[in-house]
Amino acid sequence: MIKKIMRTTILISILTIFVSACSTTQKITPTLRTATEQLLLTESVLRSLPKDRDMPFPIPRGSKVKLEVSGVSPDKDLVKSVVAGWMGMHGYIPQDENASHRINIVVNSLGTEYATTFFGIPPINASLIPIATPELAFYKSESQLGYSRFHFDIFEVPSGKFLASSSPFRADAFYNMYTVLFLFKFNKSDLVSPPEIKTFTQLVK
Repeated sequence: MIKKIMRTTILISILTIFVSACSTTQKITPTLRTATEQLLLTESVLRSLPKDRDMPFPIPRGSKVKLEVSGVSPDKDLVKSVVAGWMGMHGYIPQDENASHRINIVVNSLGTEYATTFFGIPPINASLIPIATPELAFYKSESQLGYSRFHFDIFEVPSGKFLASSSPFRADAFYNMYTVLFLFKFNKSDLVSPPEIKTFTQLVK
């Protein structure tokens, strides 16, 4: 009986050491947003604006335009900067002084969504027995989506006359991470040159 208990204890110890040796740890980054999250937001805003230079717009080309932005997202200034560049490429002059028109950029939504699917054994921290096991994922997916939606309200300056409200500009970008059989990781994304952590990682297009 004692030998059986000893064999079982030794087997559990060896298994624990093996599993611990194969585990990986990841620390939370000190930045407010990870590099991937920043790219997801930026790409979604860039993709939302039309590339057509001949699109109808109720402001004559060459006009000086004042841009103002509002919204609940702390990243809304990103939208203002991207729109300023977009206006410049389409022949407008974004500046505050002597502007003939004002565009209120109303940011309805700008952020990331996260979802995960997990099939396996969650991490175990035993209280009675000093043995802890890491997460063992037979299959795990972690999906991140960057989404943006905003529109323009256009006014004359200095009269404040309302001219038009644009249709919503919206787009998204995604970055998904997968783990198969504990160790093998790969990702799938529509981002341009997303960051990669070189641990059994490859880009799947």
